[in-house]
Amino acid sequence: MKTERLQMNLFTSGFSTLAIDDRVRAAIAAGVPVAYSLSGGKDSVSISHAADRLLDQLGHPRDRRIAIHSDLGRIEWQTTPATVEAAAAAIGVPLVVVRRKAGDLVDRWERRFELGLDRYIDLRTYHLTGPWSSASNRFCTAELKTQVILPELLRQWKGTEILSIVGIRRQESPKRRLAPISKREGKPWVRAAGGCITTWHPGVDIREDEVFTYLEREALPVAEPYRLGSTRFGCAFCVMGSENDLTVSARAPGNLGLLHHLVDIEAQSTFSFQQQRWLGDIAPDLIHPALWADLERGKVRAAERRNLEDRLPANLRYVKGWPQRIPTLAEASVILSTRSAILAVHGKTSPYDTPALVRDRIAELFHAERVKEAA
Repeated sequence: MKTERLQMNLFTSGFSTLAIDDRVRAAIAAGVPVAYSLSGGKDSVSISHAADRLLDQLGHPRDRRIAIHSDLGRIEWQTTPATVEAAAAAIGVPLVVVRRKAGDLVDRWERRFELGLDRYIDLRTYHLTGPWSSASNRFCTAELKTQVILPELLRQWKGTEILSIVGIRRQESPKRRLAPISKREGKPWVRAAGGCITTWHPGVDIREDEVFTYLEREALPVAEPYRLGSTRFGCAFCVMGSENDLTVSARAPGNLGLLHHLVDIEAQSTFSFQQQRWLGDIAPDLIHPALWADLERGKVRAAERRNLEDRLPANLRYVKGWPQRIPTLAEASVILSTRSAILAVHGKTSPYDTPALVRDRIAELFHAERVKEAA
């Protein structure tokens, strides 16, 4: 596919280049609906604004463009809605705000731990699952952004091609260095909805210094965390945030209640917000004594849980297609004692409360997996 870096001096923009390919050019020429994905961060605002100018130059109809924002609820910076509204107004397009119907991201984290505990009780998992998303399991992005935004676009423009503009840059991370200029969204539910969505990344080659220069030159809204010293924008507390950014968030006006709520989830679940960092340790002076005592107890229980899980037979640990074999009665006895101690911390028990029942339950799961594999 032919790829171009359009020299933006043609479009009086300020960016050195925007990336485009034949697939995107064809979509623009056809006048397909365009949606700017606006998070409120520097990249989404600046790249959407620049891409809008490019669309004007290429003759795309303005009445076929919108901005769309997925509101993640309590985890958002309180100023994000106003930032997004101002950005959409600066671009000059209507703003559509969508939300996950089953609750916000904090609800999702809490529910994930509840469901994980239920699965652990039912011996469908070998280890207890924590509440948090992570770099390797970004259900926060998938379930609360992609799986909310794309269905809304398909609902608004059913049965037609849609161009979704997302402001990511290859400079941001090793993973994003591989970002294509455009891609077709190939999820089965996208095809089943009778539409076609092309995601366009026009700003993949833009540098960070260009972004801030552009925002200033065009007098575009700058999100609160940047002004407070954060290096990135996203959730008020991000599972992938640096210590600096989490500290900025913790001390920002309006985030204290959310901080306390998340630290309470840490304490009750016994899982730290990040793999190597407890959120409560970011700003301990902001944690009231009762919550701090709960957190310290949670940390002790977390260490105990890890020590208990270290006793589990290693060659029975979870892998895809688990379980891979059936434990002996002696191994089942170790599994039982480990699980019983971990469940007791959460005031729970399991019906599989003898070594024989544990072994038989894992045998049941083992045979079910083998049938699934054969099918």
